[in-house]
Amino acid sequence: MTKRILIIATDGFEQSELIEPKKALEAAGFETVVASIKPGVIKGWNHGNWGESVPVDKTLDEVEADQFDALLIPGGQMNPDIMRMQAKAIDLVEDFDDAGKPIAAICHGPWLLVEADIVDGRTVTSWPSVRTDLANAGADVVDEEVAIDGNLITSRMPDDIPAFSKALIEMLQDAEVDA
Repeated sequence: MTKRILIIATDGFEQSELIEPKKALEAAGFETVVASIKPGVIKGWNHGNWGESVPVDKTLDEVEADQFDALLIPGGQMNPDIMRMQAKAIDLVEDFDDAGKPIAAICHGPWLLVEADIVDGRTVTSWPSVRTDLANAGADVVDEEVAIDGNLITSRMPDDIPAFSKALIEMLQDAEVDA
């Protein structure tokens, strides 16, 4: 059975941090589903300007963690700041974590992990301006292209996307072997 990855995002997501991991996951044979606060399309942010639009497959209210095998949270400053104010987005992060399913967050995406209160005592990384928030939430913050702690995968910035995507794909493939 094909593994399904839920991507939660809204307008202002960092374009490369959604599109590139999504392509890598699909190339590895996984299904991706983009969920947002509203139906239709969401617009990316690319190098200081509005970028490409991505179709929304489902709204946040139409998805549950038990329908998916992993969660992907792209960054960008606007996207996670808006998403961390959505109770359903936080509930999804908590539900994926409670189930021990992979959660991959990049750049500013770990703001949702803070909001969901799942970083205390865990090793994570992020964009530099988010690291104080992570540390204040009890995380052990490192400056590495990928930090993996249990089911959490975090990365710092767009330059880390290849390693970030590889870590998530390997975690999903390892789960297939263990099943």
